[in-house]
Amino acid sequence: MHTNAKKTASADLSAIIEGLIKADVKFILVGGLAAVVQGAPVTTMDVDIVYNRSSENVSKLFTFLKSIDAIYRRPDNKIIVPKKEDFSGMRHALFSTRLGPLDVLAFIEQEKTYEDLLKHTVEIEFRGHTFHVLNIKTLIELKKTSKDPKDKQRLPVLEETLRQLENEK
Repeated sequence: MHTNAKKTASADLSAIIEGLIKADVKFILVGGLAAVVQGAPVTTMDVDIVYNRSSENVSKLFTFLKSIDAIYRRPDNKIIVPKKEDFSGMRHALFSTRLGPLDVLAFIEQEKTYEDLLKHTVEIEFRGHTFHVLNIKTLIELKKTSKDPKDKQRLPVLEETLRQLENEK
């Protein structure tokens, strides 16, 4: 059952987003895909979300993960299926799924949680639904404090995208 989850020929990131929405999971899209949906010309191979950690939301998230055959991404390729209690703490969970990679984060840079980030989101219309995306200005602010070289490399692209968005207003 999980053999196709490990290596997906082509990730369907939009199907992951649509699935989260349909499962009524409260989440904020962050990372590269958050920049892409706001017009930044960057590439990304996964979906990064920060999720609301309420027990009701964790149940919905867990059910969704089971429905897409989520297993932990591991360097040793050992197949480990998530358990609901995995989401009780402040930790990250990186999954391979039959739809593509999904990173489920309790927080991002500066330990910003769902509740901290919600006021820094924009609502994006997608296939008849709306969902929250971390706004590009906040993405830039957080990337400036990141130690990841990839984040530093993307900063000028994100800053130019923000300038263009502000000029359109």
